[in-house]
Amino acid sequence: MKSDVLIIGAGGAGLSAALAAHEAGSKVRILTKNYPTRSQTSMAQGGINAALGNAGEDSVEAHIANTLKSAAGLANEEAVRFMCEAAPEAITWLDSIGVCFSRTEEGKIAQRTLGGASAPRACYAQDYTGLKILHTLYDQVLACGIEILNERYLLNLITNKDANGKSYACGATVLNIQTGEVEAYESASVIVATGGYARLYHKHSTNAVGSTGDGIAAAIRAGARLSDMEFVQFHPTALKNSSILISESARGAGGHLLNSKGERFVNELLPRDQVARAINEQIQAGEEVFLDIRHLGEEFIDRELPQERKLAKLYENVDPVYDLIPIKPVAHYTMGGIEVDNASQTKLKGLFAAGECANHKVHGANRLGGNSLLELVVFGKQAGQNAAAHAKKFEKPIDSAAALVSAENFINGVKYRFTNQIDFYQKREFTGNIFYNNAGIARDEMGLKAVLGAVRQMQKELPFMGVADKSKIYNTNLVEFIEFGNMLELSEIVLVCAISRNESRGAHYRTDIPHANDIAYKAHTITWKEDGVLCADFME
Repeated sequence: MKSDVLIIGAGGAGLSAALAAHEAGSKVRILTKNYPTRSQTSMAQGGINAALGNAGEDSVEAHIANTLKSAAGLANEEAVRFMCEAAPEAITWLDSIGVCFSRTEEGKIAQRTLGGASAPRACYAQDYTGLKILHTLYDQVLACGIEILNERYLLNLITNKDANGKSYACGATVLNIQTGEVEAYESASVIVATGGYARLYHKHSTNAVGSTGDGIAAAIRAGARLSDMEFVQFHPTALKNSSILISESARGAGGHLLNSKGERFVNELLPRDQVARAINEQIQAGEEVFLDIRHLGEEFIDRELPQERKLAKLYENVDPVYDLIPIKPVAHYTMGGIEVDNASQTKLKGLFAAGECANHKVHGANRLGGNSLLELVVFGKQAGQNAAAHAKKFEKPIDSAAALVSAENFINGVKYRFTNQIDFYQKREFTGNIFYNNAGIARDEMGLKAVLGAVRQMQKELPFMGVADKSKIYNTNLVEFIEFGNMLELSEIVLVCAISRNESRGAHYRTDIPHANDIAYKAHTITWKEDGVLCADFME
């Protein structure tokens, strides 16, 4: 089952990569855990940044400056410049393939202001921007005849060694969820586009249940490096009881944040880390916090924010035309991920990464709102082009037999050698709660070390947390257990990095050290594994 380019993940980044690789002449295959239309990209509601100047004066330089400021000193200016300069062309491309952007009266693509932006820069399609982009990309992939294999759960990446003993990526092993069989897919190039890891926070996250960091965990096991894993962005406005996202577009349109006394307590369009901390402080002080968009009027809300009204009515039983929306900040986006170079390639030859699972160092310590959709298009296309170029030159042998046997042994071990004396579902919920409370918006050394101790204990207990369901077909119990193992692996990495970073920077806020230290920590945390042992360091 060999292809030129194997893409794992079918969200915006994976589909953008697929189209670029296909256009470059590669035979492309996509593997996805769920279905493309269920990817996390569909939840990016507010908009996609590009300095078009359609709703006010703007420039690429201003976009770069806003991105660097939000990143709190940890962005790579060259990468940021590449992304921001490519933004107008990315919007032109999306428009040309059929993304139905909202329009001004003059027929130009409409733009709104999101937090941290100096101008109305986010191009949008009502409050369904990510969904519209995702569906359009998916339509294009289908029209090109690119193969998509759904319900293939990534187990591990396949690596071989060349004559000099250097490892290279050449495929992946997956669990076919439909049949329960383990499968191996060989490829000259591999692109990981599996999304982030915000589900470490379990119910305290806006993310879909599948955002468990599987591709990131597989990458570090295969020999890639991870960077900046301690930086997790908390979105200021999720619904209080369900953690469902209420888009930043609501604040961009003029929504207010109020406490129980009816007071506005923060500039709603500050960067997300500052707004989330301000809300958290109100909640810690015993206040409830609400988003108020009543003054925008029903006509505007139904035209520009229809999804937000539906979500508030469905999940909180309030109508934002007449009522305040109860909200809280929850984990939303993970800035850290697989370290890549300026070609979207990892340290492991032949392995590329794009989207939220990758760290192109454009977000730094805190992502600027509207840059996530831009990143997945710009760097998704770059990863596809460069993976295709690598595949054309690839002449090495591929042997997947050992990887396939190892994957089959792992699945059989989980089902028949692991016991289920301990309920891992309870442990998953427990982990999410302690992460939210001690490794969330506000952190300190004692709390972080307590969580790390609990995570390492759970890692030891994992063989006693097996699955009760031994069936083959659609064994979701098995998939969720493997996800939990990946989550524990990444949890340890996040905590080690957060403990090591003895400062506050962007989304990483230490109450015991509430200030930045540029002398010691204006650098990236890097993690990797040597003989299965986790290693960590700071590197500029």
